Amino acid sequence: MKKLMFVLALASVSPNLMANIVATTPAANKENADFVAGSKAIGRRDWKAAVESFTKAAQTMPGNADVQNNLGYAYRHLGDLDKSFTHYKEALRIDPKHRGAHEYIGQAYLKAKQPEKAAEHLAALESICGKGCEEYQDLARAIEKYGKSN
Repeated sequence: MKKLMFVLALASVSPNLMANIVATTPAANKENADFVAGSKAIGRRDWKAAVESFTKAAQTMPGNADVQNNLGYAYRHLGDLDKSFTHYKEALRIDPKHRGAHEYIGQAYLKAKQPEKAAEHLAALESICGKGCEEYQDLARAIEKYGKSN
């Protein structure tokens, strides 16, 4: 009976919500031309092109935490912390356990001279993936470096 109720609940999920769930998968990201173009722009460190491509991707893949995280990353490198925070927070609203968004918003908080907020995201990473994951280690190093230089 529980299995049947679960299947019925899944069937009642709106098509738009299901599209958003599917659009967040790595495979869907690789199939979206704008996401791919944005990723290539990040690789070239062409932040303006990355913003343009990921903005287009956000229109076709609403609810995609990876798109929002990459927009935050590109805006951070352009020096627009306000937009950066907006997109990181949206990524975390969509996926509260998005490791990349926690790491990168922590980096943005360091750039904004708010190490206590960066530490909050480090703690979140520890609870999500432990001290051994790459995102935790990268943010921990950045916080340590920040502490030594300030």
